[in-house]
Amino acid sequence: MKLLIISGLSGSGKSIALNTLEDLGYYCIDNLPIGMLPSLMEQLTHNWGKNHDYLAVGIDARNSHQDFDNFSRWLESTATQSLEIEVLYLEADNLTLLKRFSETRRRHPLTTGDMSLTDAIKLERELLYPIASNADLLIDTTHTNIYQLRDVIRKRVSDGNEEAMSVLFQSFGFKHGVPTDADYVFDLRCLPNPHWEANLRPFTGRDEKVIEYLKDQPWVVEMKKQIIDFLTIWLPRFEKENRSYMTVAIGCTGGQHRSVYMVETLAAHFKQSRNKVMIRHRELS
Repeated sequence: MKLLIISGLSGSGKSIALNTLEDLGYYCIDNLPIGMLPSLMEQLTHNWGKNHDYLAVGIDARNSHQDFDNFSRWLESTATQSLEIEVLYLEADNLTLLKRFSETRRRHPLTTGDMSLTDAIKLERELLYPIASNADLLIDTTHTNIYQLRDVIRKRVSDGNEEAMSVLFQSFGFKHGVPTDADYVFDLRCLPNPHWEANLRPFTGRDEKVIEYLKDQPWVVEMKKQIIDFLTIWLPRFEKENRSYMTVAIGCTGGQHRSVYMVETLAAHFKQSRNKVMIRHRELS
C-alpha cells in the first residue's frame, strides 16, 4: 500500500493536488492532525487498509510545534513497516502567494488580528520546514496555473506508483527565477544565443532552424556531452537510494532557445535507457 502525504504553503495548490489524486484513485483525507498519523497507520495495517491501495493525506500548518518536530521521527519509525510512504510538498514565492490571497479574498489559516498576511506566510514556512525537508517531491507552483499543476501531479505521481525513478527535464529562463524544486540546475547562458540571430529569434528550441543552429555549435555539443556523462553516473546512484523523483533544470536567459533545445535533446537520449522521462518547458507554458 502507498501513503502519500501532501503538505505545503497555503495558496500553493494543496487542494488541487488532493482533488487530482482523488481522480487518480487515491482515498484522500484533508487536514489530518499530525498526532493522528500513528492511529491511521494502525488502521492501515488492519482490515481497513486492505480495501485501499493508495491513500493521500493532507497536512497544513495548523498543528503544534511539537507535532512538527516529531514528524521526522515518525517517518523514521514507520520506515520498516510494509507501507510505502512518500511526502509531496508544494510551495510558491511570497509575491505569488500574496497575489493569490488577494485575488481569491481567502483568509490565511494563520492570520490573526495582530498578524499580517506577510508574517503569516513567513511563520508558515518555519512551521512546515520539518515536512519540507523530508519531501520526496517538491513542486514550485509560482509559475504554474491550475491546469498545469494538475498535469504535473498526474504525470509525476501516477508514474511514481510503479518502481524506478521518474526523471523530469525542465527548461527555464534565469530572468524569471530559478526553479526551487530542481535537484540539479545547469546554466547554459555561456553558450551561443540564437536570440541574437535575427532570423532565429521568433522560434524556440523545438523548431528545426534553432535545432540546426545549436547542434552545429562546438560548445553546445560539449555541454550536452558533459551533462549526459554526469547524469549517466549519478542518476543510478540516486535510484539505488530509493529516490522516486528527480528534477533536472536546464536554464538559459529567457528559457526559449538553448534550454529548450537541451532539454529536448537530453530527454531523447535518456528515453533510450529509462522508462520514466518527462519534459516541461516552464516559459513556453
